[in-house]
Amino acid sequence: MPTITSSHKGNMLFETRIGNHVIINDVPQSPDWGGQDRAPTPPEYFIASLSSCIAAFVVQYGAQSGLNTEGIRVDLHFEKGADPAHLRDLSLEIHLPNAAVGARAEAIKRVCRYCTVHETIRRMGDLEITIRDKTV
Repeated sequence: MPTITSSHKGNMLFETRIGNHVIINDVPQSPDWGGQDRAPTPPEYFIASLSSCIAAFVVQYGAQSGLNTEGIRVDLHFEKGADPAHLRDLSLEIHLPNAAVGARAEAIKRVCRYCTVHETIRRMGDLEITIRDKTV
């Protein structure tokens, strides 16, 4: 089973290892959290993963169907909610400046719903959490 590992590097900065790749995560720039806008926050990476996954699925659909996806841009808008903290009001815009989509708009929307990240969100139940301390 693949594993992604995040570690605290000090001063509210985190390093996440994904296979051979490393990304840096900061926390919100606020008195409560103490972030310094050195890197995206985990929720921003979450939104980025959804946006880029959808973009990839649309490009793949384009390659299979002959739809020109050159210059594609996917904008995913969102708001942050509180109590408890969450993301809300997500809305997606797909810009295909070199394509005449026409009747394929509904097919593109269906493709977006099958992106791995979107499908995971749709199916996700509770998250199993195990705590391992120095006694284990």
